[in-house]
Amino acid sequence: MIGFENVRKEYPGGTIAVEDFSLEVASHESMVLVGTSGSGKTTLMRMINRMVDPTSGRVHIDGDDVAGLDPVKLRRSVGYVMQASGLLPHRTVLDNITTVPVLRGTSKNEARSRAHELMETVGLDAALASRYPAQLSGGQQQRVGVARGLAADPNILLMDEPFGAVDPIVRGELQQELLHLQRDLRKTIVFVTHDIDEAFLVGDRVVILRPGGVIAQIGTPQEILADPADDFVASFVGADRGARTLHVERTDGQDVVVDADGRAAGVLDAGGRSAP
Repeated sequence: MIGFENVRKEYPGGTIAVEDFSLEVASHESMVLVGTSGSGKTTLMRMINRMVDPTSGRVHIDGDDVAGLDPVKLRRSVGYVMQASGLLPHRTVLDNITTVPVLRGTSKNEARSRAHELMETVGLDAALASRYPAQLSGGQQQRVGVARGLAADPNILLMDEPFGAVDPIVRGELQQELLHLQRDLRKTIVFVTHDIDEAFLVGDRVVILRPGGVIAQIGTPQEILADPADDFVASFVGADRGARTLHVERTDGQDVVVDADGRAAGVLDAGGRSAP
């Protein structure tokens, strides 16, 4: 479990990134922090692996205050996937994936064997192992980034807008890949995004943040959509514009799900489920 207790972050000069934030993330849960720029979402996520230390308050993992943990060892034990992958350009795909396990003392042969397994897990062709990041597409680079984040088999995976730099089609593929991975691996994931649709897709629970890390609402996607806490949340998720209001129309013998503006949003299959 990850816990935030009355966390505050104030930078020199008086800028307050996070005012007073408390939250518990359950083990094996996918928790999404979503908000506009200045909402403190990335700052909060980086407190977990001590890339940022709070000015006051406490962040703990399974009861252990991270302030008392060695930051280097902590970061090597927590998976981290960032926007634009952050791969080392002078190292091959295989060597990028094996970076953390080797630093933790895993033999090169064992680390490389694990890397090949992870390449298959995240949908990368084995032939890409010897290529360099510049020789990959954006989507392939992000898959390598996910594999690298999983290489040391961490219990916790931090994902900082990991799919924000790729085109919408690839982004959708990567989102679905993450859902499949989570069903199989059951990691504790803290995922940061500014995209509410992505948050609702990948999150078991979603935290909608106001500026300064103030929680506007926390809940499952269903709970937030069914009962937005206030006008800010309703506007953020699009409920105030009817963007989340759907109905079914019969077209050519098929039940089509249509939004408030009459645009098709998907179809209903025989089981009554909507499909995009």
